Amino acid sequence: MSWAEIKNLQSISLKDIPELSFSELRSQLLDGISSGKRLVQFFGEKINDDIILYTILADDERSKLFIALSKSKEGDVYKSLTSSAKTFHLFEREFYEQYGVKPEGHPWLKPVRKGIAGVSSEETPYEFFKMSGEEVHEVGVGPIHAGIIEPGHFRFSCHGEVIHNLEIELGFQHRGIENLFLKNKSNPIYLLKLAESIAGDTVIGHAGAFARAMESLAGINISRRAMIIRTIALEMERIGIHLGDLSALSGDVAYTTGNAVFGALRTKIINTTLAICGSRFGRGLIAAGGVNFDLSSNLINEIIKTLNKIDEDAELAAGVLFSSASVLARFEKTGIITRDTAREIGLVGPAARSSGVSIDVRSDHPYEGFMLLPVYKLTLNTGDVFARAYIRYIEITQSIKIIKELINLLGEGEVIVQNKKIFPEQFVISMSEGWRGEISHCAVTDNKGQLRKYKIKDPSFNNWLAVALAVRKNGISDFPLVNKSYNLSYSGFDL
Repeated sequence: MSWAEIKNLQSISLKDIPELSFSELRSQLLDGISSGKRLVQFFGEKINDDIILYTILADDERSKLFIALSKSKEGDVYKSLTSSAKTFHLFEREFYEQYGVKPEGHPWLKPVRKGIAGVSSEETPYEFFKMSGEEVHEVGVGPIHAGIIEPGHFRFSCHGEVIHNLEIELGFQHRGIENLFLKNKSNPIYLLKLAESIAGDTVIGHAGAFARAMESLAGINISRRAMIIRTIALEMERIGIHLGDLSALSGDVAYTTGNAVFGALRTKIINTTLAICGSRFGRGLIAAGGVNFDLSSNLINEIIKTLNKIDEDAELAAGVLFSSASVLARFEKTGIITRDTAREIGLVGPAARSSGVSIDVRSDHPYEGFMLLPVYKLTLNTGDVFARAYIRYIEITQSIKIIKELINLLGEGEVIVQNKKIFPEQFVISMSEGWRGEISHCAVTDNKGQLRKYKIKDPSFNNWLAVALAVRKNGISDFPLVNKSYNLSYSGFDL
């Protein structure tokens, strides 16, 4: 491959990114995928009449990333990659929707975010897959849901009570998050608040990815103490959401004891985050150059005390949950995604690891506190609701151990350093392992050192297709349980 080799958080000059023709790029992308590399980013940028396509592949075993670009014009056509490698399916649809470069032969070239909510008469209305025949019927759920759930539509094609196909359409919000990064590029405080709001349940995951990208572009090295505090907060975010998901999964199968116990444990961990920075979700903690809040010795003792209690109580609650016959009857062999399917569609995070795919940014492309201690990748093989639930429990216990080890490595030092000017005409990718999986932020700077492109990928972008595939041949009443076992983000997708 004639690509530039980089690492996570390693800035590269734009002139050092190899430019390939589309045919060369396509051939080398497919060769990379067939040799075991993984697609991380595939996105465009328009400069005058040129449309630049940036592509990034990961060699996870060697902690390496490979980047190349290609240029085209609006209206150009190229042979689709998806027909040969399914992991490109949504990336190509998004690139076509945004820039009009058509992947000829794409098997499912439908809108990603446009034409969904009918906000513009110029957009092509979305057309759903249809089935016909005796006992075939459609069930539509959403886009308006109960409570505070964000808008998304689920169209089921069923034969009796069995799901034949599920088509998921999001994009109702037209949020314009990535453009807001460019419109407000001279206001760093606003940009951090914006990063915190990409997905409201992944504040630390996204804010940390943004801050590290900016620090890399400016050549800022934050203190070890600040790095560790950020990592502790990220692992606390993981614990809190995993506990909440175990509570919700218990509720979905009418196991009310588990619903109550795991919910109460979640409250303990998010209240600990509240004690650190004044927000249960970690808002305001991360700053460009470090963190805004230090950990006192008293607070450290309280964190350890809380973690010990959660570890003890979660072990007891999980033991009962995962040995209950009524729970196992609903969890086991429900919503299966095999290892091969998970690899084909580019699944990430706990969902991938529950299907036997051993990927974890903390281990494969380490950053901050994960550079100081090893993170062992934990996998299961059944790929069902049970595996996606149980992987959450074992990750909770793992995160508790990580936090305790990191506390012993804190040391002394300042928690924030002075900002510097961002370097011009640079590219950086910032990857992190949020609780849903791989988060990646890509930043491109212009000749004045200002942001000219900012690309965000939440793990939900990779994983929504898995929900649609997992419910096939399951009863329609199993959909809420399968969906909850992924717990994906609408807002993280509707950028």
